[in-house]
Amino acid sequence: MSESLAAHDPVRIGIVSISDRASSGVYQDQGLPALQDWLTRALKNPISFEARLIPDEQDRISATLIELVDMGCALVLTTGGTGPAKRDVTPEATLAVAHKEMPGFGEQMRQVSLAFVPTAILSRQVAVVRDETLIINLPGQPKAIAETLEGAKNADGSVRVNGIFAAVPYCVDLIGGPYIETHEEVIKAWRPKNAQRPVR
Repeated sequence: MSESLAAHDPVRIGIVSISDRASSGVYQDQGLPALQDWLTRALKNPISFEARLIPDEQDRISATLIELVDMGCALVLTTGGTGPAKRDVTPEATLAVAHKEMPGFGEQMRQVSLAFVPTAILSRQVAVVRDETLIINLPGQPKAIAETLEGAKNADGSVRVNGIFAAVPYCVDLIGGPYIETHEEVIKAWRPKNAQRPVR
């Protein structure tokens, strides 16, 4: 491990792609590579990923989320299954395992996505805390995943609508997880001054 990585807390992250067709091999899953790519670019921490590709089955989704929490994942990100279609049950499965709901994440995800597409109002993403893990439902498309996490930016690169990941590291702090640090050119994490570690 490089000296720079050694200076940062290791973090275990669960990534879950939820799709009947991808999990049955009808087409290649794009959700897991998109999540892993974005997190690898955004975080300074050494990351160990726990990846799962599963069908749109509510009990299976809930069981997978519980498994990842019990494995010690500080953060679990899901992609897929958050629309209004009959098979879209990710939010229900997520809420079923929640100890606390975090409604601000869903509200902000829709605000970000509305900057790009009017159909963002059809998304039902939720975020919850279970034990010491933050679980967040993300959209199903790789482009929308990055937009939701990073936010909407103006032509000069300034932030127009904050991405949700700006608040994730501090939330993980508050529930007892590792100190997550980000590359500011991808996403700037926000913490109050009394929660910031000295720059090393």
